[in-house]
Amino acid sequence: MSGEEEGHHLRPDISYGSYLALDELLGAQRPLSPEHDELLFIIIHQASELWLKLSVHELAAARRHIADDDLGPAFKMIARVSRIQTQLIQSWDVLATLTPSEYNAIRPYLGQSSGFQSHQYRMLEFLMGAKDAAMLRVHEETPYHAILSESLATSSLYDECIALLARRGFAIPPALIDRDWRD
Repeated sequence: MSGEEEGHHLRPDISYGSYLALDELLGAQRPLSPEHDELLFIIIHQASELWLKLSVHELAAARRHIADDDLGPAFKMIARVSRIQTQLIQSWDVLATLTPSEYNAIRPYLGQSSGFQSHQYRMLEFLMGAKDAAMLRVHEETPYHAILSESLATSSLYDECIALLARRGFAIPPALIDRDWRD
């Protein structure tokens, strides 16, 4: 049977490069300094943001599955995030090949930019239950402020796990279940 006969629709207009938007992805590294090592710095951080995007995607779905008492998919998603975290941590080994003096040659070109401005990192924290409204300040003038504010006010993965335990008969104080999720 061909792919068409099995219900698969072959797309001759889609190539590996177009599907992955490789032209845009590979063109997204725009060093600001003349330093050779800046490309390493950019790629490590961009790759980290992609892993964070997937982590947020997986944890948001896991939270929904836990809220629906559908634990199988949630366990798989959480396990995937664990592997993503391992990948993220290992990527810092590559960044560690950048010496302090090499980083200091790049840093003046970066202005006020900082990894603390990563809205996805903040979203990951909020999804997991580490909520601190003060962390929204750095995002006040960005389009991500509203999304992060909503996440702050929504139950976290931790909150849904506590609610699951309560539904399963564990003695969970009601104050942990019926509360302001921003706290």
